[in-house]
Amino acid sequence: MKKKRSEELREAIEERIVVGEFGPGMRLDEAHLAERFGASRTPLREAFIQLASSGLIELRARRGAVVCEPSAQRLIEMFEVMAELEGMCGRLAARRIAPAEMASLEEAHLACAAFSDGADLDGYYYANERFHAAIYAASHNQYLAEEAHRLHRRLRAYRRLQLRVRDRLGSSYLEHGQVVAAIRAGDGELAAQRLREHVIVQGERFTDLLASMAMLRAA
Repeated sequence: MKKKRSEELREAIEERIVVGEFGPGMRLDEAHLAERFGASRTPLREAFIQLASSGLIELRARRGAVVCEPSAQRLIEMFEVMAELEGMCGRLAARRIAPAEMASLEEAHLACAAFSDGADLDGYYYANERFHAAIYAASHNQYLAEEAHRLHRRLRAYRRLQLRVRDRLGSSYLEHGQVVAAIRAGDGELAAQRLREHVIVQGERFTDLLASMAMLRAA
């Protein structure tokens, strides 16, 4: 599906925040950005609202949109919580998933395969979002799904950036396969474990993420 202009702008600004071009505390001038991206004010304001809801910027009275960036420790904490939320979703999905939902999950997994083989980072990222959303829905716990979606949005830029790490695309796809197998088998504990391991960003993986951010900033 063709993306809305506001979504394109959100992604463009999101990327620049993550790589440090738009640094913490920087005021995002609406007129300047509208000119830079060749956009009207309306989709740009919609993009600001999306970025604010994910916590990447703050909309302040009289100052407008201001960039905020979590510390490394804050990122670790958020990924730890994200891993636990996804694990809970996987455990419940393994018990509650309906046949049609299982088919949707497997379809999303196959879509990831196509983009992984073609090393299409953007395509994989969006297929990956659908994959995780299918697990949230299959948990049949609306409150849990809402919280998982909320934090997923907050970490969207960083989850997207880590796919740039060498070999991460292929590893991510293989991990998806393990999650699908556990859910299909109805093994809730294994599904939860696989999802926690898939999402958590610590140790070498976190160092790789920070290194990718530093490299993009330098570039």
